[in-house]
Amino acid sequence: MPKTRRQPPFDYALPFDEINFRERPDLYRIGKGEQGVLLVEPYKSEMLPHWRFRTPEIARASAAKLTECFNTYRAANDFIGMDMARKFLQMGFTRSRRYANHKSGRKWSPGREEVLPDDIDPVKAECARIFYAAYVAAREDPEYKRLKQEHLDRYPGPPAEGPENGSPTL
Repeated sequence: MPKTRRQPPFDYALPFDEINFRERPDLYRIGKGEQGVLLVEPYKSEMLPHWRFRTPEIARASAAKLTECFNTYRAANDFIGMDMARKFLQMGFTRSRRYANHKSGRKWSPGREEVLPDDIDPVKAECARIFYAAYVAAREDPEYKRLKQEHLDRYPGPPAEGPENGSPTL
């Protein structure tokens, strides 16, 4: 399979409260990592209630539910839903890992100095392992990769901008 084409960065300037990305996939930009995971509707509202990582049992149930969402979106050929589920799984990994390293969850001090990791919390580290396995499975899913490439081919750049304000037509 050819290398995935790069897409423009995630556009944080869009009026997210006015856009249903299921209806307007042309406005969706994949971005890097978890960008937009808490902005893109209706997917955020569908998955956020299931995103939890307090204990390994909770993380296991959360990762399973988010994987179920991923598979439901895959069955519907809904790439944006799949990508958002992947982002929630990735965020489960990164946040669990952060809390494993830093009990407070803060990796920076108020003076913007990096805080050295505390003693590793084995419970949160296990949560991170659970989410990481589910995240990698989603990221490497052949249908996800195919639909991602299709999305990039179909929507290679930002939508046409209006001359009067430079913003996309909603």
